[in-house]
Amino acid sequence: MTGVDTYFICAVPRTGSSLLCGLLASTGVAGRPEAYFRVPDEPLWARRWGLPAGTWRYGDYVRAALTAGRTGNGVFGAKVMWGTLDRLVEGLAAEHPELAGEDDALLRRAFGRTAFVHLRRADVLAQAVSWLRAEQTGRWTETDPDAVDASGLPTGEPRYDPHGIDDLLRTITEHQGAWDAWFARHGITPHRVCYEDLAADPAGVTRGVLDALGLPSAAVPVRPRHVRQADALNADWIARHRSRT
Repeated sequence: MTGVDTYFICAVPRTGSSLLCGLLASTGVAGRPEAYFRVPDEPLWARRWGLPAGTWRYGDYVRAALTAGRTGNGVFGAKVMWGTLDRLVEGLAAEHPELAGEDDALLRRAFGRTAFVHLRRADVLAQAVSWLRAEQTGRWTETDPDAVDASGLPTGEPRYDPHGIDDLLRTITEHQGAWDAWFARHGITPHRVCYEDLAADPAGVTRGVLDALGLPSAAVPVRPRHVRQADALNADWIARHRSRT
């Protein structure tokens, strides 16, 4: 018997959520966490799962995600960005209108015993720079090319944009604040993970997440499937931006 049926990695872009998903998936005991509920990816997942195009209901989609994303011990994991949460709970509310507005109850009805991992980044300037560069180039991850979240060919060239960085700094603050408020509103205490800790000790932080979820951690494998993308260009943009203040 595990400690949870489902866990959600709650994040804002460029906090290492794909890295953590890959690490947890590699253990074989923590589901196969992916961004299953990101709206632009829904048609891709639905095709993979054989759902009939244009006719499936949201409950069908959730059940297919659970089937595909569970490991043999019955555990399911997924990552959810702040903007994705609304789509998830609205879709579930259409299936269970009696629970509309009760986000936590909706999630538990659909996913069983549910836990939350809150991932954030201490260096928000580095986060904003990484986010801007990913948007400009279309390069969000370096992973298996068959993965749904895999980046395709570059879509643009990176260029330093101080106003774009400032806009993303504000977005990061707003979205992190929204997660904090949502947890408080529903009386949820998530397991908190800092990106900087994850980057420094991927295996140790991953085992800490397993422990928090009540899953075995001592002898399981922990292998990353993503490689670090930040380089000297990121460092240059960060230095240039800090020099403005």
